[in-house]
Amino acid sequence: MGHLNLPSSKRNNRQWRLLDFVSAAFFGAVLLFFLLVFTPLGDSLAASGRQALLRSTADPRQRQKLVALVESGHQQTIEACPAESVDHMPCEDPRRNSQLSREMNFYRERHCPLPAETPLCLIPPPDGYQIPVRWPESLHKIWHSNMPHNKIADRKGHQGWMKEEGPYFIFPGGGTMFPDGAVQYIDKLKQYIPINGGILRTALDMGCGVASFGGYLLSADILTLSFAPRDSHKSQIQFALERGIPAFVAMLGTRRLPFPAFSFDLVHCSRCLIPFTAYNATYFIEVDRLLRPGGYLVISGPPVQWPKQDKEWADLQAVARALCYELIAVDGNTVIWKKPTVDSCLPNQNEFGLDLCEESDEPSYAWYFKLKKCVSRTFIVKGENAVGTIPKWPKRLTVVPLRAALMKSGVDVFEADTRRWTRRVAYYKNSLNLKLGTPAIRNIMDMNAFFGGFAAALLSDPVWVMNVVPSRKPLTLGIIYDRGLIGVYHDWCEPFSTYPRTYDLIHVAGIESLIKHPGSGKSRCNLVDLMVEMDRILRPEGTVVIRDSPEVIDKVGRIARAIRWMSTVHDKEPESHSREKILVATKSLWKLPSGSN
Repeated sequence: MGHLNLPSSKRNNRQWRLLDFVSAAFFGAVLLFFLLVFTPLGDSLAASGRQALLRSTADPRQRQKLVALVESGHQQTIEACPAESVDHMPCEDPRRNSQLSREMNFYRERHCPLPAETPLCLIPPPDGYQIPVRWPESLHKIWHSNMPHNKIADRKGHQGWMKEEGPYFIFPGGGTMFPDGAVQYIDKLKQYIPINGGILRTALDMGCGVASFGGYLLSADILTLSFAPRDSHKSQIQFALERGIPAFVAMLGTRRLPFPAFSFDLVHCSRCLIPFTAYNATYFIEVDRLLRPGGYLVISGPPVQWPKQDKEWADLQAVARALCYELIAVDGNTVIWKKPTVDSCLPNQNEFGLDLCEESDEPSYAWYFKLKKCVSRTFIVKGENAVGTIPKWPKRLTVVPLRAALMKSGVDVFEADTRRWTRRVAYYKNSLNLKLGTPAIRNIMDMNAFFGGFAAALLSDPVWVMNVVPSRKPLTLGIIYDRGLIGVYHDWCEPFSTYPRTYDLIHVAGIESLIKHPGSGKSRCNLVDLMVEMDRILRPEGTVVIRDSPEVIDKVGRIARAIRWMSTVHDKEPESHSREKILVATKSLWKLPSGSN
């Protein structure tokens, strides 16, 4: 039978062309899937998309929309920031601040971007990040991969600061002025200062390096808050915090440090290079504001009996004499003074033009407050609150402080607050199963500390607490220091002055009050930005405890999901009569895909 030649059909040709197209599309999709999943191309495209999203959230209108979506629960997750932001500190950004004035180190102080100028994203951990070494082992070593910055080890290793050893950074305990170790240096100071016995409790270490001085004072029950700026040594405060030592990023420049007056029993400077006599002794006056009457000032290094600094050393002694400081000792390159227990002997004739501040001056105003060139009066604490007179540690933790007694109904409020937090912390441990009292928690922040009752209830735990008193609330931080605890002022509509991954536990009672105007109740900022900032400073696998009304906790729960926290909501303790709910959340340890930038 012969073949029948039929004319070709246009319809059949179209069918074949359609099948070819479908087949090609299918195999192209398979190839694309393979490239995205199994090659670095997918990571690069994801990173590019992330960058595009971050650029869009820098647009104030787009950013505002994203915040609203997160608050309502319609935005499932907030994206990760780029890999180069692992150590980002929004208010201490060298690239941004380097353009500012150098006068009095203004450019090294806090300078925060507006929220609308800040990408809304989550800071990632560095590549190879591990859960930190637990306290007290962390005092001596930390994971190198958690902050792979070798600058200090390379430059200061011969002085005993730190050195790299295998997967760790090791901290021998030395410093520039005590290369043989902080223990030996502290033993020298014991000849002149009552280090032991509970007379001294709160200390400030200025320009602290990696904070070995403060770390080794802990064995004497002296709680030292160490500070230094973000500087060329790179991450010295970050190293201190990773070790589990109280520390804070700050610069003594044009403003008062964010601490109340007469808070520290001991102020220490070991080669901190602060020009104490410059600008008519303005920096010495600020130290005097912070030092409790009867407290001790220790300066080691320049200009104390330092070559070619005879004039600077003479000027420093002249300022101390003008303020009637008692010279305790000059031991080599270390000088020790004791502050008088009553008001300074000013006014007197002195070459620096020093005089007392007006009686109307409030010496505890210290949030973005310009340095003053007058000496703070001590009448608010009187002689009975001086070192040697104030109760010894640990008794001073529970005795009603003088500054609390001066408040309206202060004694009753203080005692009620102490009882309340004793009950609450017991409930946290027994019913909420928080890891308080275990090696998993060392660095704690209380974002709304009031009298420091939460921190006081943790006395028996191996922790330290950064008590934050919001700058728009009553000035109760002095009471916290009188109790022998530490903390700072802060406005939670701005980022906090610390590195990412700082705290093991963050606690806040009344989170919504932190973003409201105290008078009108209107919002000054939003909970999304606040919780993204909390995520920045919280360590992976760290814990957050938030107390507030059920309505606020619902909103917080939606935001928690968007920032990758695992959270549960609990009833308040049975003895409480408030409407509060308690949200407990854990930050997951997530990492950027390989190849992200």
